[in-house]
Amino acid sequence: MTGIRAKARLETTTEIKRLAREQIASKGAANLSLREIAREMGVASSALYRYFASRDQLLTVLIIESYDDIGGMVERADANCSRDDLVGRWRAVSQSLRTWAITNPSDYGLIFGTPVPGYEAPTDTIAPALRYTNVLLHLLADAQAAGCKPLITVPTTKGVSREYKRVRANLEIKLTDEMILAGLAAWAALFGAISFELFGHVDTVFTDPEAHFRALTDMLGTQMLGMK
Repeated sequence: MTGIRAKARLETTTEIKRLAREQIASKGAANLSLREIAREMGVASSALYRYFASRDQLLTVLIIESYDDIGGMVERADANCSRDDLVGRWRAVSQSLRTWAITNPSDYGLIFGTPVPGYEAPTDTIAPALRYTNVLLHLLADAQAAGCKPLITVPTTKGVSREYKRVRANLEIKLTDEMILAGLAAWAALFGAISFELFGHVDTVFTDPEAHFRALTDMLGTQMLGMK
């Protein structure tokens, strides 16, 4: 009986999450409603609280799953490349980000879009949220170990050296200021391009946004890795 109950619970939990994602896709995460999900399932709203204690708990589960999904995809893209093919790894990682976003637009919006009013992400989300960025950090560390030097100069902006020292401590990395700036700037530029495309901001600009994305990826890779 325990196995049967566990299977039934898993099936119900999966259905709740599926309907929640449909709601988020059509109405936005801020309008996620357990009561509406219960109506769609034909059960009392109180029944859903046996699976999720609150809307925020359900949101947290969906956020963690989304982070794990994109993290896993980026990790696999990197792992499929030779360790010494730094440019190939950068291209593969970058393309995997865009592919995941286009395939999962509402999940992308959930974790990278407008914050949900009143929702505060618990610490459970931190480790999953770091997975995709850790791939970049390992790539930067390998590039630095291979002698790559970014084609940039860190500006003498007040406080920047202190801030990057804090970054090294927080992320437990040994990257130079130049590598941190070049790497995080490239990362931000990729996500900016993906967000612009996904949210319709370049519809009247590009007929082939993927071609632009590939060109942007190569330009950023050259700047970040100091090599072609």
